[in-house]
Amino acid sequence: MQFTPEEAIHHLEYNAERSHLIIPEYGRHLQKLIDQATKLEDREERNKAAKYIISVMGTLNPHLRDVPDFQHKLWDQIFIMSDFKLDVDSPYPIPSKEILHQKPERLNYPQNFPKYRFYGNNIKYMIDVANKWEDGDLKNALIMVIANHMKKSYLSWNKDTVKDEVIFEHLYELSGGTMNLLKTDEELSNSTDLMRVNKKQSNKMQFSSNKPKKHNNQNQNQNQKNKKPSTNNNNNNNRK
Repeated sequence: MQFTPEEAIHHLEYNAERSHLIIPEYGRHLQKLIDQATKLEDREERNKAAKYIISVMGTLNPHLRDVPDFQHKLWDQIFIMSDFKLDVDSPYPIPSKEILHQKPERLNYPQNFPKYRFYGNNIKYMIDVANKWEDGDLKNALIMVIANHMKKSYLSWNKDTVKDEVIFEHLYELSGGTMNLLKTDEELSNSTDLMRVNKKQSNKMQFSSNKPKKHNNQNQNQNQKNKKPSTNNNNNNNRK
């Protein structure tokens, strides 16, 4: 032993005093092997040590063997754990520290604050697409589909009936004045029919959510049928 038990107490290592583990999953012993390989002066010895460490890393992660480019991943990790100080011959391109710490570009979160929120953002997208179409029967049919969908969305949040003129005014406003059904004789679907469609859709959602519970109730009923007769019948027979 290098130290006596009394002296070893003064040479204990605490985690707070140790160096930071770059990839903690591999443990401190593998980190020390990489640090030792980095300090080797002979290049051939460093190459041998790096290949040995790669084999040890492969045995520690057998689940990665089915991953494509398994060896490439291990070589990248050994360079990362050495803080890119390990100078060896790698069969793969050596990653750079700048690419590893490069931050992705900030994504712009879409901010949509529609005036009529009960219609949703998809209605506005549909109106913008319809504005790009050429005038004709297809565009007129699409406008009517959009208007009926707006009426159905309106009724799903406002249970009272709504006049077609209100929907036409909202469509005229959302389209920027390009879709004007106020001057036409077009009529939208009946409110009761649209409410019936919304009610059917809500009932389907409730049925799908309650379906497993019914299945459990059937199993419980079946189990109750398969149970043995109660002891009351046996007591009555004994009395007879």
